[in-house]
Amino acid sequence: MKHHNYPYQNSRYSVYAKNGMVATTHPLATEAGTEMLKQGGNAMDAAVATAATLTVVEPTSNGIGGDAFMIAWMNGELHGMNASGHSSEKLSMASLKAHGFDEMPTYGWLPVNVPGVPAAWADLIEKFGRLTLKAVLAPAIRAAREGYVITPTVARFWQAAFKRFEKEVAEFPEIKHWFEVFGEVEAGDVKTLPAHADTLEKIAHTNARSFYEGELAEKIVKYAEETGGLITHDDLKSYEVEYVKPISINYKGHDIHEIPPNGQGIAALMALGMLKGDGFSERDGLYYHHQIEAMKLAFSDTTTYVSDPEHMEVSADDLLDDAYLKARRAEIEAHAEERAHGELPKGGTVYLATADQDGNMVSYIQSNYMGFGSGVVVPGTGIALQNRGHNFSMDGAHPNFIGARKKSFHTIIPGFITKDGQPVGPFGVMGGFMQPQGHLQVAMNLIDHGMNPQSALDAPRWQFISGMRVDVEDRFPMDVARELNRRGHQVNISLEPNHFGRGQAIIRQANGSYVGGTESRTDGSISIY
Repeated sequence: MKHHNYPYQNSRYSVYAKNGMVATTHPLATEAGTEMLKQGGNAMDAAVATAATLTVVEPTSNGIGGDAFMIAWMNGELHGMNASGHSSEKLSMASLKAHGFDEMPTYGWLPVNVPGVPAAWADLIEKFGRLTLKAVLAPAIRAAREGYVITPTVARFWQAAFKRFEKEVAEFPEIKHWFEVFGEVEAGDVKTLPAHADTLEKIAHTNARSFYEGELAEKIVKYAEETGGLITHDDLKSYEVEYVKPISINYKGHDIHEIPPNGQGIAALMALGMLKGDGFSERDGLYYHHQIEAMKLAFSDTTTYVSDPEHMEVSADDLLDDAYLKARRAEIEAHAEERAHGELPKGGTVYLATADQDGNMVSYIQSNYMGFGSGVVVPGTGIALQNRGHNFSMDGAHPNFIGARKKSFHTIIPGFITKDGQPVGPFGVMGGFMQPQGHLQVAMNLIDHGMNPQSALDAPRWQFISGMRVDVEDRFPMDVARELNRRGHQVNISLEPNHFGRGQAIIRQANGSYVGGTESRTDGSISIY
């Protein structure tokens, strides 16, 4: 993969390194990962240290009470991990209605599934790490206890959450504790999270078992029982991280890997599979039209068929079948068409990429969903719980229908590229259903146009919203936007940079060195070792 620089507005040059690299959305998190490499840790130690620190410095997008997914090249092999949580054994349509709801609410206890993040950290360090969990979580504990400065992007998301929860607390009184823990902030404020630090220490000293069957579990269940939650001791104790074989598609000589359902990574693979026979010499209107239409077709399938794989009647192999994707490609004509699809969710996620001197590389993503998640914060712990159950369908015939001990459709997806059985590198773009669209665009930038990682991330993005609407960045070429309009797309220019996701990418070169990029649309940070 040859790399070229493309001088986009606000673009930075890619960063090069010999021994290792960490790319994240926050400088302190990046520093935490690099600290592990300097202590003799590997890419997985760096990834978990970074992930834990992000729960402290960027609680607007992830937390201890969230979920995680991972694809990693470790010790000469590709590995996948699904650490999304299942619903409570008590969850059903009947229990939902007993609480006064006909639809799954966005906030409060009902959409809370069992969090997978603490188990993921512990399991990944035990399976792949060189350091101890205590050593790896130390930077996050230090940041939470000693304090850190609020960055502009985090402040903006934090303020939006404050206003949102103010409106919801009357209907969901269980989220009132959120205000005591987090409160209001402005960019430049110094924030400490002492309860969060205590919880991280308990996770570190018990290899995360406190969260699932110890002191922390007791606090979670007690608060649930007091305020209308469904999570039980058995729900927490039964949770296990799942290791999975990544699914992939070959795109023009490169294998693009994603985690299989219940995640939506398959949508990116389907769109790439539809386009792999196309030749793209120019980034013109037809190029973007094909991307958008392929993505719309992929979404129409994934929102129909994807759920907990134990409940899917259509398999990932069926959706990635070459003949099926060719047939879907044949449906793309010269003009935009409306494709039937389910409701496309919004996000709130962190993505990170790490690499070490031995060629190990990690693509890791972690999220509470919709910012701070459910708004439920367990007293005395600082644990903000995710609301992934909000994605369950209320349609009894849908594979994603609400149910007990079931994993819901999930938005967060890490990506990884290999070529001829060898690792090329991790990449990802966070942000709700922008994620597979971002994966498609970044992968094509890297492969079709030979862009280096920073240029591939900086290139102007588009996002399909629904119906015929497509949003584009204000840096998007206006002649191309006009052509998309002529082809039937309803193009809207958005001035909100985070509307188009936030990504990271690291590529390993033939000589073993690394070249990486970090997101310029947010407080992105990259460091080398």
